[in-house]
Amino acid sequence: MKKICYAVLLSLLFLVALTACNSSTSSNGEEGSESGKTEITYYSFSAMPNYEEELNEMVVAFEKENPDIKVNVELAPYDDYFTKLQTRIAGNNPPDVFELNYENFVQYASRGTLADLTKYIEEDESFDPSQLNEQAFKAYQYEGKQFGMVESFSNVVLFYNKDLFDKAGLDYPTADWTWEDELEAAKKLSDPENHIWGTYAPVTMNEYYKVAAQNGGMIFDKNGNVSINSPENVEALKYMIDKVITYKVSPSPEDLSGQSDGDLFKNGQIAMLHTGIWMFDAFKDAPFEWDIQLEPGNTQKAHHFFANGLAVSTDSEHKEAAYKFASFMSASEEAAKIRIESSWELPAITNEDILAPYFEQTPPENREVVFEALNSLVLPPAVKEWSKISDMTNQEFEKALLGDKTPQEVLETLDAEYKNLLGQ
Repeated sequence: MKKICYAVLLSLLFLVALTACNSSTSSNGEEGSESGKTEITYYSFSAMPNYEEELNEMVVAFEKENPDIKVNVELAPYDDYFTKLQTRIAGNNPPDVFELNYENFVQYASRGTLADLTKYIEEDESFDPSQLNEQAFKAYQYEGKQFGMVESFSNVVLFYNKDLFDKAGLDYPTADWTWEDELEAAKKLSDPENHIWGTYAPVTMNEYYKVAAQNGGMIFDKNGNVSINSPENVEALKYMIDKVITYKVSPSPEDLSGQSDGDLFKNGQIAMLHTGIWMFDAFKDAPFEWDIQLEPGNTQKAHHFFANGLAVSTDSEHKEAAYKFASFMSASEEAAKIRIESSWELPAITNEDILAPYFEQTPPENREVVFEALNSLVLPPAVKEWSKISDMTNQEFEKALLGDKTPQEVLETLDAEYKNLLGQ
């Protein structure tokens, strides 16, 4: 009798388990939660380490608006993010939707790893591209198709220490400053005995392509051909190197000795700093008055434009749900308000009412500069081997900083290495 009861009990347990399995499948046959929701995985780097709470607020707002979708968030620090992402893609386990900065976007789009979002955008009655900054939106297009949704942008401007300018009896930087104006001010602001430098900008590829543009130069021409070894580019690199080793108005790598440029600026040791608007929050409690201005140019103005966007995996089984989340993070008022309130980069939206509170925050006083810089934006070169090119460039620049090579010799070497790498 007991054996019969046990058999019946086991049968009932089997039926319960089977029912539970069936209930975890959504009505369209896709795997989902027990409530029938479509689950998507979102992989991100920009929320770490300071904005995890804000990201969670955005996810909650999205799920409230889309109750049939659940977003599972996975985070990784930027230094590890792309290695882990590539491993997941190679292992056929990509996240449904993931974050890409513009510099890496082209590499992923060109490899066929990103879903074409064009049809979803065309069918989406709640989204209009005019809701976003045109340049920012188009930054995530490849070969005429939309492979990502821009979620935020940032740029680099000139930060300056008002107290040091006042002490030196100098007028503050203006929008029409040139390289020469900055250099002359830096000479007067530098105080070697007290380890104070007049200006600082990193001598790296990420800085160089913009400085070259300020002198009318470009790393690649409009057809994608290597054009780094030009007179304009040589002059730009010489300007960067001379500030460090000739005029000594900018700290050398040895002077930095493990400290960040942001730390030195906050310590009152750098009078003018070329850095990103993402440092506003870090400098808000600096023990001196500071503000921002457009960066000086030589023959023209040029400013960095960095963007983060969301892309959908071409292998995702939930592309429509993933697109909805990408679109929400890009253009929704809820996500934009959270970004502005927390100073977490800037949403790429055009709604002035939503952006208004951003201008009310201080410091800096002159926040209009952030948007004025968009009138002279320069994008990172969109080439497939950008990471390798940046690494080899930085290695050569170090030789120039050590005095082992002249700027001309460095660019001659890089011209040959670029062409060899790209098969030109």
